[in-house]
Amino acid sequence: MTIPLHSLEDTRALAQKLAQTLPEGNLVLLTGPMGAGKTTLVKFLAEALGFRGEVTSPTYTLIHEYPTEHGLIVHIDAYRMADQEELYSLGLEDYLPEARLVLVEWGDPRVFPGSLEIHLEPTQTGRTATLRSHGAIFPLERFAGKESPG
Repeated sequence: MTIPLHSLEDTRALAQKLAQTLPEGNLVLLTGPMGAGKTTLVKFLAEALGFRGEVTSPTYTLIHEYPTEHGLIVHIDAYRMADQEELYSLGLEDYLPEARLVLVEWGDPRVFPGSLEIHLEPTQTGRTATLRSHGAIFPLERFAGKESPG
């Protein structure tokens, strides 16, 4: 399912919908080229869930945590990781049952089955967000409000 995002307000609206729809403990992979809006989407998701602090990319620290009234948001940047499976030994599985959301920028769907991938791609008129479910965690028809083509 691909959603056009012509403005920051469109991206904010997508984040609102995701915040209302994503189940607790969901693992979300944010993919797309540099500058596509991955951290911006994380910022809007955090705001939608009540976080009022600063959201920045955890490029050098690897993990940022954002406490909200709905639970912890875990923001991971896997860009510099040669082997993303190392995230499991760093405690990724410990976060999943405790966190409201775990968001992994540059996450590889082959490493994280059972995740939702949101691929952001710049276009001439803004960007697109393509949602791909890698498992039964996030049925796309629930987000769309109708059945999506298989």
